[in-house]
Amino acid sequence: MSTPDDNWELIAKPRKSTRYAIGVAALLVIVHVTLAVSLRSGSTGVYFRAADQLAMATIGCVLAGGVLLLTRPRVRAGQRGIAVRNILGEKIVEWDLFEGLSFPDGAAWARIELPDDEYMPVMAIQSNDREYAVDAVVKLREIADRYAPAAHESN
Repeated sequence: MSTPDDNWELIAKPRKSTRYAIGVAALLVIVHVTLAVSLRSGSTGVYFRAADQLAMATIGCVLAGGVLLLTRPRVRAGQRGIAVRNILGEKIVEWDLFEGLSFPDGAAWARIELPDDEYMPVMAIQSNDREYAVDAVVKLREIADRYAPAAHESN
């Protein structure tokens, strides 16, 4: 969990998957750049040009960028609600919509329970982070206990 800023009491990001994603992204770039450099070194009967080398290196960078999207997940909680940023977008769940936080057996990450049997995955709290994930869930539930009841009483 990161140090909370002025507006958020909890900021949590996954640890292990972030490290894995950075390692895989670096490996993809290294492999593709190495392959790009070696394209013109052999005589395979195919004539590779500089554009082919550039394309190979670019493909590696694009793939690495895609893998680095896995470093984006974050959850923040505070008086305004819970801000959940998964791979592509961020949504703020206000406390009046919050019905609970669960971590189903065998699930890879936690989820926020919403009205009408809907839920939102929280990719920032992942089971492979073990104790860190437990601490984040406990802290998030403490914050919810503080703010969610007030939201339900005002309706």
